[in-house]
Amino acid sequence: MKSILAFTEVKQPTYQASFSTGDAVKVVDGPFKDFVGSISEINQDKGQLKVLLSVFGRETPVVLDFLQVKKL
Repeated sequence: MKSILAFTEVKQPTYQASFSTGDAVKVVDGPFKDFVGSISEINQDKGQLKVLLSVFGRETPVVLDFLQVKKL
C-alpha cells in the first residue's frame, strides 16, 4: 500500500520553453518535418504547442511537443 501511495505522490516533470504565442517555428521531427508555422497555443504543463501549419493551402492546427519544433 505504501508503494502505491508513494507512486501517486511523484510529481510530473515541468517544462521550460522560450516560446510565445505568434512565434514562427519550424518542425524538426515527426510527419510534418520541415513545415513552417506559427504558434497559436502553449501548454506548459504537457510540454506541447498548438502550431498552425499550412497543409494543402489551409492552416491546420497541429499539436507538437516542445522538442519537435525549432524557433525561427
